[in-house]
Amino acid sequence: MHRVGSAGNTSGSTRARKEKRLTYVLNDADDTKHRAGINCLAYLKNSAPDNYDYLFTGSRDGTLKRWALRDGEASFSATFESHVDWVNDAILAGNTLVSCSSDTTLKTWNCLSDGVCTRTLRQHSDYVICLAAAEKNSNIVASGGLGGEVFIWDIDAALLPIAKTADSTEDDVSNGNTMQPMTSLRCGGTNNNISANNSQSRGYSPIAAKGHKESVYALAMNDSGTLLVSGGTEKVVRVWDPRTGSKNMKLRGHTDNIRALLLDSTGRYCLSGSSDSMIRLWDLGQQRCVHSYAVHTDSVWALASTPSFTHVYSGGRDLSVYLTDLSTRESVLLCTKEHPILQLALQDDMIWVATTDSALSAWPAEGRSPQKVFQRGGSFLAGNLSFSRARASLEGSAPVPVYKEPSITIPGIPGIIQHEILNNRRHVLTKDTAGSVKLWDVTRGIVTEDYGKISFEEKKEELFEMVSIPAWFTMDTRLGCLSVHLDTPQCFSAEMYAIDLNILGTPEDLKINLAQETLRGLFSYWLAKRRQKPGSQASSNGDSSIGKEASVKNAPHSRLEVDDGSENHMNVMLPAFEFSTVSPPSIITEGSQGGPWRKKITDLDGMEDEKDLPWWCIDCVLNGRLPPRENTKCSFYLHPFEGSSLPNVTQGKLSAPRILRIHKVCACQGKRTFESTEASVLVINYVVEKLVLDKPVDAGSSDGTFGSGLSTGQSQLPPIGDGSLRSGLKSWPKLKPNLEILCNNQVLSPEMSLATVRTYIWKKPEDVILHYRLVQSR
Repeated sequence: MHRVGSAGNTSGSTRARKEKRLTYVLNDADDTKHRAGINCLAYLKNSAPDNYDYLFTGSRDGTLKRWALRDGEASFSATFESHVDWVNDAILAGNTLVSCSSDTTLKTWNCLSDGVCTRTLRQHSDYVICLAAAEKNSNIVASGGLGGEVFIWDIDAALLPIAKTADSTEDDVSNGNTMQPMTSLRCGGTNNNISANNSQSRGYSPIAAKGHKESVYALAMNDSGTLLVSGGTEKVVRVWDPRTGSKNMKLRGHTDNIRALLLDSTGRYCLSGSSDSMIRLWDLGQQRCVHSYAVHTDSVWALASTPSFTHVYSGGRDLSVYLTDLSTRESVLLCTKEHPILQLALQDDMIWVATTDSALSAWPAEGRSPQKVFQRGGSFLAGNLSFSRARASLEGSAPVPVYKEPSITIPGIPGIIQHEILNNRRHVLTKDTAGSVKLWDVTRGIVTEDYGKISFEEKKEELFEMVSIPAWFTMDTRLGCLSVHLDTPQCFSAEMYAIDLNILGTPEDLKINLAQETLRGLFSYWLAKRRQKPGSQASSNGDSSIGKEASVKNAPHSRLEVDDGSENHMNVMLPAFEFSTVSPPSIITEGSQGGPWRKKITDLDGMEDEKDLPWWCIDCVLNGRLPPRENTKCSFYLHPFEGSSLPNVTQGKLSAPRILRIHKVCACQGKRTFESTEASVLVINYVVEKLVLDKPVDAGSSDGTFGSGLSTGQSQLPPIGDGSLRSGLKSWPKLKPNLEILCNNQVLSPEMSLATVRTYIWKKPEDVILHYRLVQSR
């Protein structure tokens, strides 16, 4: 099991984050298909009242799905969404679906419901990899993971509501909506451990089976729940009494990680599959291995047995599914796949095969009469040594699969495997497993262009823009789709002018903070529902009780910056940041009371507050406030070009917003000061003003302001709106000279920003030096 940083879990990060992260996951298709490999399968037979059979699938896209099976067809039934990382295993305990994830949690669901999580159970310190249940004692479930921990849960007890005691506090972390914490908790994405000293007196604590020193990959339990077996990187099968957590025995024989385990109904026989390519049959009464089956040429990752435990289906890294008679050792290659096989589930005379691909298929298996498969021919005797099958394969005697095509196929969506954030910091180029290249807009959550199967690298070069915008988000594709991560205050570092975003009806010099407007787009449904709640009406200025709490939370940051002009569009959703309702993104956040969770933005009910959402998101959306940010200015010098007859209009170092362009046709209307309006007069305008209107900067002053927020210090230049200046401005079209700005002897495009000049033209850590001159005759 590879350790990979997750969307909801950044414990591997070397830099601790002080504030909670917000992540949103983008979807470009309907919600009826998986977007990544399928790790687990669970089969429910003849469920009342509709008499459908149901198949449950858990995926690396972080969701579970339910499929209705009838008359040889499978149809989508529901999505179960709450985990924030890979779903690694799922089992049925009566009508309760239990799932486990790399987000370190177990979650419970009513398997026939519409997909609402009923409880989050947290005890593990690392990824939870495997589950096991007792078929005849449906309330007993075991869980194991990479932390070497094995826990045995009484699901009925774990789901009981636990009333808060008088000494419980708001900061206690519950195991769901009502339960109190059991022990220390590692919240996804943080480095904080939250513990409850008296948790056992208020809540439920599972039985711990202690003994594993390394990761646990596989578990199995007998029908009555009196015997539990586990295996992992220690290469041994451990046997436990799940009622007490005590060790019964340890079985040695495998030479590599144990990846799959099965127990017969009585608990006498155990089957194990290993990365050493072997399947072993153990007699627990004799405490020894009674048979070894060399069928595969690579790691065995999945096992499924017939109800009588006389035959075993196996699959793994060699892309093959085999059927083996445990008594006669006769084996046959059932089918082959294009991807490694992760899980198998037997349904009467079919077997469902899950792989690292997002599609799922069912193959003929004759589960009730497996001898019918052998009658088709092509069988061989399983060897005793792992190299025997590999040697036979090399010698050209590889078996031919009995079945060429599956009986049922449930298609998936190709997962994203490659991405590149473009320089404009709004578009992302992606490539999926099918080779399709697409262009995404992360501020709207949609695909703007589908280029089909073309060269990713060539398209990336074609889309290159010489523009410099701060990196306001990070991104990964671990879930098979784009997960966009926002961390404060870094996410508020990127700004653009409204005109550059093609936003109509707004002043062209209006600055738009990309993260602020993206958050308002993401939480527009939440805000609308919140305003509909009785007693939770937000005021016209966006203030509310939750906003006031956020303000108190933010009190240590005494200086809050509100973006210029934000009041003009506070209650208006800008089209450039409006997210789709057809394929809405999902929010992932760490929470504080219920732990990390995931939910579509259209499913937010307006009741989520600071216990569920990061306070800085709430403060931004409700009150329009942004946290203090690092300097957004760019320092530079402005001199006449060498050999130019133009005078030097300024002395000393200047500073301006880094998004300021070299030149933009922009009228200066009304009475304004240079410091009160940004982007109204740009670099060329400033030089022209000094040359034409003869208003030089005081040469003896090292401080002054430079038009439209450009400054050389603290003192302020005279207003550009006085009478003499206005009369001078009227004559600009006739009088102003045709100037150009240069950097490193290169004429700058009028559309370049100061940040772009610094990044691509200046390319030095020192302050930028710009020169101006009359346009040269061509």
